[in-house]
Amino acid sequence: MCGLANSRHVLENGEMEESEEQQATIDFLSRPESYEGVSSVKRIDTHAAIVFLAGDCAYKLKRAVRYSYLDFSTIEKRRKVCEAELHLNRRTAPELYLEVRSVNRMADGSMGFGEGETVDWLIVMRRFDSDSLLEEVAERGELEAPLVRDLADHIVSFHKDAEIVEDGDGADRLHKVIDGNRGSMSALPEDALAPEDCEDLHRRSLEALEVVSGLLDERAANGHVRHCHGDMHLANICLWQGKPTLFDCLEFEDELAKIDVLYDLAFLLMDLWEKGYHAQASLLFNRYLDLCNETDGIAAIPLFLSVRAAVRAHVSATAADRQRSDEEKSELLRTAREYLAAAKSFLEMPEPMLVAIGGLSGTGKSTLAGLLAPEIGGAPGARWLRSDVTRKLMEGVGPEEKLPADAYTPERSAAVYARLMEDAQRALAAGRTVIVDAVFARPEERQMVSEVANKAGVPFTGFWLEASQQTLLSRVEARKGDASDADRDVVRRQLDYEVGDLTDWIRVDSGKPKEQSLSTLLASLKQ
Repeated sequence: MCGLANSRHVLENGEMEESEEQQATIDFLSRPESYEGVSSVKRIDTHAAIVFLAGDCAYKLKRAVRYSYLDFSTIEKRRKVCEAELHLNRRTAPELYLEVRSVNRMADGSMGFGEGETVDWLIVMRRFDSDSLLEEVAERGELEAPLVRDLADHIVSFHKDAEIVEDGDGADRLHKVIDGNRGSMSALPEDALAPEDCEDLHRRSLEALEVVSGLLDERAANGHVRHCHGDMHLANICLWQGKPTLFDCLEFEDELAKIDVLYDLAFLLMDLWEKGYHAQASLLFNRYLDLCNETDGIAAIPLFLSVRAAVRAHVSATAADRQRSDEEKSELLRTAREYLAAAKSFLEMPEPMLVAIGGLSGTGKSTLAGLLAPEIGGAPGARWLRSDVTRKLMEGVGPEEKLPADAYTPERSAAVYARLMEDAQRALAAGRTVIVDAVFARPEERQMVSEVANKAGVPFTGFWLEASQQTLLSRVEARKGDASDADRDVVRRQLDYEVGDLTDWIRVDSGKPKEQSLSTLLASLKQ
């Protein structure tokens, strides 16, 4: 093997230029004739890799670079990281990751894939259309609720199976990332990211870490630190055979991917939120928490989001230097500065409050709760607790599976309300605004939820939704793939309920368009 150590040139920011040896590899991979049956090659540059799209495959070359957080400076290091990438990504995308392949210098001095002296290594992947990336799906307006739920379910399954880090701790791991962000930002040119903003973010991040350090250590001790994806954002998720599929995980340093599962999730939540997909971020956040026992950990979500945005800021600024056009460089620098501003804003959380949304089946409780959640409580929105989902999970079935009638006895319903109150208390204690979505037809149920707010010392608002009988019946009849099992017979029975005194709750005509009803809720909460 031919190493690069003697030919590299180390720049002031710690990065290494591509050597002449790797440039020959890049030239070879850029030519269509290097592949069988290929007429064109598309090149994609990142700060640490170059991807060549040729025919049915993508060939990923690690750059001969070294940063404070990764080192691809020799052929042997690149071989090992390619092998790690293949192994780790096959956890979530086995059909996409095909092999590790060498690029060789042939006997006649030319470059090729045949026998010869190895000069570099590649990951060979099955190529998929770029429009199947969730980044593209979202831009087309097609990142709809069923897909977001499927994505959350996929992430939950991956995290449950991920290797637990037995000897890890929580706070120290995040402290290293925060300090690493500061170091990477300090290595950038001064005109990339304002130094004073970077220092302010570092100080505030450490202050936030001190508040949750005990929590993070406790979570690590209880198995919440696992070997995760590590780089989970929209551009690293695709639709493969119709299913959301995670790929391109963080492979170059195991310790950077051995993280709290909520920190792993936070990268995707941050990415969605920053791109303006607030409803999707909120739904993903709540679906994940519905399916996992992670409620206590949400106290760390603001810091997790901030640290993830900071990572994105310095990576984007670094990638700007790799672009071949001034326009691309300028765009990446703009993006980096936006992420830096976001990293600071995520640390500014509003005071929590408790909102209850009640009403008979078909009044639109869950529709309005889902619309309201991303609008209140800071990123990625309020914790939305839905009685229909809680009931399904307590019965040991998925949220969209239908339950028999005996799952709706008064005794079981009382247990559901008790669980909702317990979960609301825990989320409020973690500093998160909470929405509880249930019928709340009984006065004692409404009293229970207001007492939760009083005990937590947070503001409480109860909304009682009302609509015509025909609206209720038509809405429940139109439901598909929903967590509610209510049908026309349930609605007819509910119409005979004596709900009692509602003077402490705000009555809302939810028979109007949902946007109008949402405006009513938001206006009431601002008073």
